[in-house]
Amino acid sequence: MKKQENETKDMGKKKSYGLLIIGAILLIAGIIFAVYAYNSSYQESVVVGGQLSELKTRVTAVKEGTAEGDLDALNAEVSSLSQEKLSLERPYSYSLTLLFFAILLTAKGIYNAVIGVRSSEKADVRRLAQAGLLTALCYIGFAFFKIDIPAGTEKASFHFGNVFCVLAALLLGGYWGGLAGAVGMTIGDLTTTYVTSAPKTFLLKLCIGLIVGLVAHKIFKLGKSHSPKYVTGVTVLAAVCGMGFNVVADPLVGYFYKTYLFGIPQDVTTILVKISALTTSVNAVVAVIAASIIYLALRPALKKAGLFVEI
Repeated sequence: MKKQENETKDMGKKKSYGLLIIGAILLIAGIIFAVYAYNSSYQESVVVGGQLSELKTRVTAVKEGTAEGDLDALNAEVSSLSQEKLSLERPYSYSLTLLFFAILLTAKGIYNAVIGVRSSEKADVRRLAQAGLLTALCYIGFAFFKIDIPAGTEKASFHFGNVFCVLAALLLGGYWGGLAGAVGMTIGDLTTTYVTSAPKTFLLKLCIGLIVGLVAHKIFKLGKSHSPKYVTGVTVLAAVCGMGFNVVADPLVGYFYKTYLFGIPQDVTTILVKISALTTSVNAVVAVIAASIIYLALRPALKKAGLFVEI
């Protein structure tokens, strides 16, 4: 009986190559763009970064009274060099973001070409609308509700973006929730001083969504009707799994990402990783608590309004 059901499902699928072609084209373009940007503007940003570090050391010395100088003029120069460094880093960050997105599209394209897609599937307007809203909330949670912690010429931060990334996966499932978190928080990076973190953010937030969605909906079927105690337990468990992954992966991936893709000195990267481990842990605790509370409050309200997406 189960075999017949699987055969019926497979008959409704049609192989598609369009996404694979688009992904492959973007992948090639991303590689070319990344190589060119790294060898041009990013190398210039490294030089400016060295000048910026020296200038910040001089500012510190002036503040401590161990050197002479016009503090206002030095701070103005620091601001100017910071903006110059940021503008020079943008092309390389954009290229890596494009590259990671192209890899995702190519992987999905390969799936569509090998497994196929259902020709009868229609877009769920409720899911699309909620995904758009949660993408915006992920952006707002990161871009506007954060506390920056500087580490040399780099930064880490406490923020609320992960709250809505986890919430999106609980409400919409891993794929849509992960995309909402990845797109929203990547835009947040690209439009702020965290531009160099954008490609890493895209990858990690997508993974958070996929893990939360896997645990909540694929394993424990959270979208179905269950007792309040079961729903609460699964919600918290899924959030813990997603953020637990982030606590381990963010500093680890960040170290190799900053060191080998951006060539940041290891001593600076080590300091940044330590700060990132702290901020990521705090962000994780906040995300688990806040996302769970919000989801448990929204679930009955969305069901009553007929807006709950069953997965």
